[in-house]
Amino acid sequence: MNNDPELNGKYLGSITKDFVVVSDTLKEAAYQIKKRGFSDYPIFPVSKIDLPIGQLLIAKEELAINWNYNAAYLDEFVQREIVSEDKVEDFKANYKNPDEFCCLFIVDDNFTNFMFIPYPED
Repeated sequence: MNNDPELNGKYLGSITKDFVVVSDTLKEAAYQIKKRGFSDYPIFPVSKIDLPIGQLLIAKEELAINWNYNAAYLDEFVQREIVSEDKVEDFKANYKNPDEFCCLFIVDDNFTNFMFIPYPED
């Protein structure tokens, strides 16, 4: 579950450009997901189209960005069989500190992958 070089080359510029705009909102959402006891593993599905995963947090039209950002967490990914039950411990072991890194789930056409991106320092 490391950052895939193919993902970085193809998407990193576009994601990074958006991330500067949405990072504070995503960081606060991750904090609220943990604080309210939903999960210690917040995940933000990112797509240019509407996704049935999680709840829409930021629509691309709202902020004139390239991607829609949803809020979800590990349990939903297991329920939807995106992360198989036998891989949950691997996922948790590879998951980066959600206070420092944002876990994005990039969905574009036939390509999907997880990506961890550090929050900007204050």
